[in-house]
Amino acid sequence: MEDKQCKIQPAERLSLVSEYYFSRKLKEVAKLNAEGKDIISLAIGSPDMPPSAETIDVLCEHAHRPDAHGYQPTVGIPELRKAMANFYQRWYGVTLDPDTEIQPLIGSKEGILHVTLALCNPGDKVLVPNPGYPTYTSLSKILGQQIVNYDLLESNGWQPDFEQLEAMDLTGVKLMWTNYPNMPTGGRATRELYEKIVAFAQKHNIVVVNDNPYSFILNRDEHLSILQVPGAKECCIEFNSMSKSHNMPGWRVGMLATNSTFVQWILKIKSNIDSGTFRPLQLAAAQAYENSEAWHTHANIETYATRRKIAEDIMTTLSCTFDPKQQGMFLWGRIPDSIADVEDLTEKVLHEARVFITPGFIFGSNGKRYIRISLCAKDENMKIALQRIDEVFNKK
Repeated sequence: MEDKQCKIQPAERLSLVSEYYFSRKLKEVAKLNAEGKDIISLAIGSPDMPPSAETIDVLCEHAHRPDAHGYQPTVGIPELRKAMANFYQRWYGVTLDPDTEIQPLIGSKEGILHVTLALCNPGDKVLVPNPGYPTYTSLSKILGQQIVNYDLLESNGWQPDFEQLEAMDLTGVKLMWTNYPNMPTGGRATRELYEKIVAFAQKHNIVVVNDNPYSFILNRDEHLSILQVPGAKECCIEFNSMSKSHNMPGWRVGMLATNSTFVQWILKIKSNIDSGTFRPLQLAAAQAYENSEAWHTHANIETYATRRKIAEDIMTTLSCTFDPKQQGMFLWGRIPDSIADVEDLTEKVLHEARVFITPGFIFGSNGKRYIRISLCAKDENMKIALQRIDEVFNKK
């Protein structure tokens, strides 16, 4: 029997986006591994260490209970919301009402969807950093918003140029995405930067969403939140994720914090799309928020500091330059002028040195002369990656 060609066409929005770079590229890496190539991945920011032992113990304890497996409230259980509020008070000095000013999320990517649906109509404009997290752009396109890019440049410390922003036509701009400490560039957060962002939002009646999952990584200084700025809660939403700071990427637990009105708008969307997270997982997440300062120092500073030195050696071996003061779980570096295209470098590293690193163009046009190295690999694997790259690029 002959197959009949399907005449059904996909939604037009599919033509606006392509498959996520890592989704596509990981298929290629899997194929290479199946051929015995043994690729070392230094591409994705997925922590390879476990959560605290206490976190796992709470999950196991409650998962064994026969009454723990029912549907849960979309707003999250009170224990988790209180733990999130305590976390913000303890580390950022920010007071949040756990009942009205916090919404647990199934990760920040889900939050990007729900915030955009709650605050933007099709055709509204959204300010998106270039370079920046690709999902800010792709989800906005899928939902019908107009993307207005604003530049982040190395010459300005990867911070917004507020003179440039003020000179732009901001008519119809509803949201602005920011992300500090910055991914992919490692640009640092400062109180002065947050104050400028809040003032800009207030002046132009724009809601700023600050994505803040990296403030604990390689950071011994004060932990910063945009909500520390007076008046920020009225015009800003902050995301925070347990994926990076608590070694829980696969658990899919995050949060947003803002004023009670925004929370209710977002909840109206969220409650029509998904249901609450598994109760034992929420209780375990609440426990993780109680991790000691010693745990954070070891997991988020000491471990990554050792790996960071190896990543810097890799950058140097590739003749790339980088800012040694950058934060986060990646190292961002500029490729040599002698290399015509960043993929000429990353593909050579992949296919000859058998190491997967990220070309910066996937984060926007301002990233096309850069590469990103993840610190989410064991020291021994990073050392092997360095050795392989050295053998390829420093052949005698």
